[in-house]
This record gives sequence, structure tokens and C-alpha cells, in this order.
Amino acid sequence: MTKNEKMTEISNPSIASISVGKMIEQLSAVYVNALKMDRKISELPTFMLWGQPGIGKSQGVKQLAKTIQKETGKKTYVTDVRLLLFNPIDLRGIPVANQDKTLAVWLKPQIFDMDTSCNVINILFLDEISAAPPSVQAAAYQITLDRVVGEHRLPDNCIVIAAGNRVTDKSVAYKMPKALSNRMCHLEISVDVNGWVNWAKTKGLDGRVIGFLSSRPDLLSKFDPSSEDVAFPTPRSWEMVSNVLLNGNYANANDCYVLICGLVGAGAATEFCGWCSSREKIPDVNEIANGFCYYIPQGRDTLYSTVMLIRHFLETNYQKGNYLDNCISYAKRLPPDYTMLLFTQLAAGGDDIKKSLIKNAQFSNWLRTHGK
Repeated sequence: MTKNEKMTEISNPSIASISVGKMIEQLSAVYVNALKMDRKISELPTFMLWGQPGIGKSQGVKQLAKTIQKETGKKTYVTDVRLLLFNPIDLRGIPVANQDKTLAVWLKPQIFDMDTSCNVINILFLDEISAAPPSVQAAAYQITLDRVVGEHRLPDNCIVIAAGNRVTDKSVAYKMPKALSNRMCHLEISVDVNGWVNWAKTKGLDGRVIGFLSSRPDLLSKFDPSSEDVAFPTPRSWEMVSNVLLNGNYANANDCYVLICGLVGAGAATEFCGWCSSREKIPDVNEIANGFCYYIPQGRDTLYSTVMLIRHFLETNYQKGNYLDNCISYAKRLPPDYTMLLFTQLAAGGDDIKKSLIKNAQFSNWLRTHGK
């Protein structure tokens, strides 16, 4: 490492924090609207996604591609380029002699070999850009602004997105040169439990992982750059826990405790396996919604998990049948603190469910006597 390549501290106090879900929503709106109005997406800025390891930056870009494809009907391909593994010449191409052997011609790198059809959108994803040495970052200058490297030009149907860890994350990362940073729109990716849970459901992750993190949202991400732990909870590591459970067909999470511990650390693994063991004590949310459940669980963790399961169930089912009325009736039988917790969570869930809650006769009666 040269003197000029010395790692230094960096912070991002001047940029806003945004969840992965919100990032997908806003970026897809920008790109989709531009495409529908037949404007050049090549004129849009390169977006730079900052965030801790495992927070979901790469997954977010893949989901963004799916959203653009769904909204526009255009096939969307992601070219994932890990700049950490590149040298400057890898971006420009290999020089060879021309036919007359009088000039050097640079062979086009494979990453620039993209489909230029009008029914295709390409996403060039420059991942781990902050981990690339400054010499490679310098070679990325032209890509991010001018969309060229040497003699090679990106097609007009190509979107450029970059991502990387912060130097303060204590991962392999270099301070980004001002000349490069000023060529991009910077977004700080933050943890969003509700967004991750919704994504996990559509992705088909193990229900035990979803249920546990719904009741213990503080354990979705426990990244501490000052810690020497090699295994710690992140959205990425919890997805791997789900893959282990599903592919190993483990009915009992304790049977693969060592593997879970190796992914999220001993503390989170112990709590997760303990929650799975007590899961049988948690009522079936479908029975609660249908008015057939009279069992009230005991214990703080079990009660909290029950409340969170009801909350997430009602977020998408509150308008169906008598589900909301039955869940409110059940909630009124819980200890007062947990009844209040559920109603507070539902009221904060969105305008539609809040209006339905306020219009409910049972809730109105409860509010008159317990509102204070």
C-alpha cells in the first residue's frame, strides 16, 4: 500500500439515510418514468450506495432490476463487477496491434459487451468500489460520469450503480477521491426491519427466521466495526440461516445450532434457537384471526412474539372477514402493556389500517376506558 493509498476515516454526515426498500422505490420511479417518457437514462446520475457489510445493497440492486423489468416490460440484466478484483487495465482492455501493426487497439472487456436492443435495460453494478485501490477508482471516473473507459463506450440503455462499505465499517475500504465522489448521487443504506420482513416473505425465507426477527427486530443487524467477532447478525447472514434450515430440512433449529452460531454469532443463535423451542407456546395467528383461540401465552418474549405476529398478519389481512375484529377481541385479553403495544403498532402501520382501527367499535370502546 502506497502512502497515497493509505486508508483514512470517512463519515457521511451530509447525505440522507434510506432503507433498501425505499431506495428501490425511488430509483425505480426515476428510471421507469424516464423510460416511459422516452428520455435517456444515460443522462441520469450514477447512484452510490453506502452501507455496512451484509445490509442488502447487492440484493437491492437485483430487486431494482426486477422492478424495472416488471414496470417497463423490458428485459433487465445486471452485470456485477467487483472492482476490488480489477486492475486499471482490466477496465480499459488488453492492447493489441492493429492490422497494419502501426497502432495499439484496446480489446473491449467483457463487461462492456452488452445487449443494445431497445427492449433491453442493462445495469452495470460496480460493487465494492470503495474497496478498490485508488488507481482502479481513478479508472472508474470516466464510467461514472462520461460512461466511457478509454475507447469503449457504454450503450445508452445502460444504468450505472455503484456500492461499497464505509471506511468506518473497518472493512477493506479506501477513502473515495473527491473527483470521483462528486460524479455520483450518494445514498446511505439503513436497516429497515419491516421492509426486510416483507422481502423475506416474498423470497420464501424460513418462517422461523421471519417470526423471530419480527419479535426481535433489534437482532436483524448487530454490526459493530470495533468488535473482533467474525460472525454477527446482518440481513445477509439471516438469509443464510434460512437457507441452512430449509436445505438441511431441520425441523429443530437446535440440531444445527453450530451452523447458525457460525453465521450470526453465539448470542443471536442462542436466542433464536430458544425462541424456536418456545414457538409451540405461541398461539396460531390464524386461529386468533378466526376467533377460535382462547389461549393467552405467558412470559415476556412469548407475549411480545404473539403481538408482533398479529401485527404482521393484520398488515395485509385487516380488511378480510372479521380478522381485525377478532384480533382486537383477543388483544383486549392480553396483559394491558401488550394490548397497548399492539394497538400502537397498528396505528403506526399506515393510514388505511389506522382508519379501520379507529372505525372499529371494540377499539373505540377500549380507547374510551383505557386511552390515557
